[in-house]
Amino acid sequence: MLKKREVAVISAVTTKCGEHWDKGIKDLAWEAGVKAVEEAGISGKDIEYLVVGNMSGGMFVGQEHIGALVADFLGLNPIPSLRVEAACASGGVAFYQGYLAVASGLYDVVAVGGVEKMTDVEPEQATSVLAGAMDFEWEAYFGATFPALYALIATRYMHEYRLKPETLAKIAVKNHYYGSLNPLAHFRNKITVEEALTSPLVADPLRKYDCSPISDGAAVAILAPLDIAKKYTDTPIVVEASAIASDTLSLLKRRDLCTLDATVNAANKAFQLAHIEREDVDLIEVHDCFSIAELLAIEDLGFCKKGEAQNLVEEGQTYIGGRIPVNTDGGLKAAGHPVGATGVKQIAELVKQLRGEADKGRQVDGAEVGLAHNIGGTGATAVVTILSRRGA
Repeated sequence: MLKKREVAVISAVTTKCGEHWDKGIKDLAWEAGVKAVEEAGISGKDIEYLVVGNMSGGMFVGQEHIGALVADFLGLNPIPSLRVEAACASGGVAFYQGYLAVASGLYDVVAVGGVEKMTDVEPEQATSVLAGAMDFEWEAYFGATFPALYALIATRYMHEYRLKPETLAKIAVKNHYYGSLNPLAHFRNKITVEEALTSPLVADPLRKYDCSPISDGAAVAILAPLDIAKKYTDTPIVVEASAIASDTLSLLKRRDLCTLDATVNAANKAFQLAHIEREDVDLIEVHDCFSIAELLAIEDLGFCKKGEAQNLVEEGQTYIGGRIPVNTDGGLKAAGHPVGATGVKQIAELVKQLRGEADKGRQVDGAEVGLAHNIGGTGATAVVTILSRRGA
């Protein structure tokens, strides 16, 4: 077995998320890629391998062969470049693959990207494209959408654990608050609990403010071995662990509607590999595609027992200054959810936090360890990555 090298992030950036009517998928990838290279203090010639997360370029903009497209447009030919797809976890899986490439010793400088251009199609078509991430034959074919599936999860959770709609509304309020402080967020408007509770129903009990938006955006991280990372930056951020797990694609086969077993398994593996305890984590970026998903993530990652995350929300413990700050950039809900880029975008937020470079009002004081949680579909794929500033 090859001896695993320690890996560090030497730069990580994201574009602004939102409706980019004046930019195509190439433009977004170029913007994030150039910024990442500049931040790392390298040239494109230093990059040896490129991995791009993209869920559905073919359906959204008619473009497949994304790996080659990005390498070509960024002037990186003839390096190996590939696209990975794992629905909404495509970015997280791309980061995992880049991490493995450096840890194995095969490459020294690896660029990991994620990009999605989602707003060039009508919302109905976007909903249909996203439905490909569920069990199409048994769920989408019969009319289910992602809001509908997460509404089933939320309804069951409310029954099992006496969750109130007001608690879900408070999750949305928190994420919009931090989104308002993030200049790169899709939504920068603060909302109230009352506004969340009276917003239009999407799939009962989920309302408009319980649901993440359809966003355009891109993110890029550049990885290198820890032992040479300081050649590029004074604050390399160590990848302590990255782990992936899977589960059934369809909800009907799940062991428990209120638990994403892929998250549980990926988290347990990541903490085992990192030799870090949950109480050592200073902040987490979780996959809050819907407000109920944030509750599930907090519990399934092991930060509290099942049914108890709602207490943390009610007590304000998921804000900065609380027990476990969650989604300090606004999360998918407010910062945006360009599906192929989301997992890398989460890494970029953690890197900024661990370097002490977050925007005013969003910095977690003294942050040393951060965790990113990215899922595909309703949890058929889960990626958990733990970063620390041990190398800084």
